[in-house]
Amino acid sequence: MEDKRLVMDGSTRIDTLDYLRGFALLGIILVNVLPLLSVKLPSPHTMEASYWRFLYLFVEGRFYTIFTFLFGVGFYIFITRANIKGRNGYILFLRRMAALFIIGLVHVQFHPGEALTVYAICGLFILPFYKANKVVNLVFGTVMLIVLGFFSFKLFMVIPLMLLGIAAGQFQVFERLSKIRNKVILFTSIMFALSVPGLIYQYQFAPASIGYGSEADLQAVQRFLSIGITIGPVISAFYVGLLVFLLQSSFFQKVLSPLKSYGRMALTNYISQTALLFLAGNTLNLFNKITYIQSLYLCITIYIIQLFFSVMWLRFFRYGPVEWIWRIVTYFEIPPLRKQT
Repeated sequence: MEDKRLVMDGSTRIDTLDYLRGFALLGIILVNVLPLLSVKLPSPHTMEASYWRFLYLFVEGRFYTIFTFLFGVGFYIFITRANIKGRNGYILFLRRMAALFIIGLVHVQFHPGEALTVYAICGLFILPFYKANKVVNLVFGTVMLIVLGFFSFKLFMVIPLMLLGIAAGQFQVFERLSKIRNKVILFTSIMFALSVPGLIYQYQFAPASIGYGSEADLQAVQRFLSIGITIGPVISAFYVGLLVFLLQSSFFQKVLSPLKSYGRMALTNYISQTALLFLAGNTLNLFNKITYIQSLYLCITIYIIQLFFSVMWLRFFRYGPVEWIWRIVTYFEIPPLRKQT
């Protein structure tokens, strides 16, 4: 009963979800910078090539997966809390998705691979699953994810990931973390045990030549990337489990607190990542000239800027700037932005 009240109370924010959103954003930009600034392919047997392999072993398809899963969790919590307050959660959610789609349409002009329009459309597809049995969502989402992952259908994996997020919301996983600590440890250990052989297997196919070789070399790159897509959700699950476990400690909550602010303004920061990358690209003339390692340095610089901005902004304001606009369109009312002193 106590756990149910946590979901019902719209004023109770689940901090762990904000930490996870912030963590996901850290990885997303490392991959997004590559096409946005047309980062040069690395030469074989260089530090650049080693970093390329690192990205596609530990980053690509891992953090976007987390972000998508969290969308499903947020979907369930949003509608549930709206309904409990006596509002029509479905109508509010449809407005929310319409606003997200419009924001995405603007964003996609600058970032063709952006996720907001995809999320808005998929949000409509998952709406019927809100009232589905939680076990059905869990099993159906897991089976779909395994099948689509086996065939490396990355785009279509969005739906099952969201379904798993809905199931996590229905099981109240993130409201009950302090009571299921041992299960979190077990889950994380299992995901780690599966991730290690998966990564070792993928690494066996790591190509020496990236985009410069023969047709056979290109096929080797594609196979390496496809394996990464297949095992991606398992590695993502390990990342989530590990971070959730660490956050049970007040020490890590304090050390990682900027990440919570970063994730609380996830929409603002996701869009501003693109803006900052384009600003740096145009100002410093980086397009088609920046290398993989240099792109890492640029991302670290953007981390520092955004983390500092997020922490400072939320000291004075209730919501991120884009989140505030999103709420206005969703609820057809203007919530107070500035915190009361």
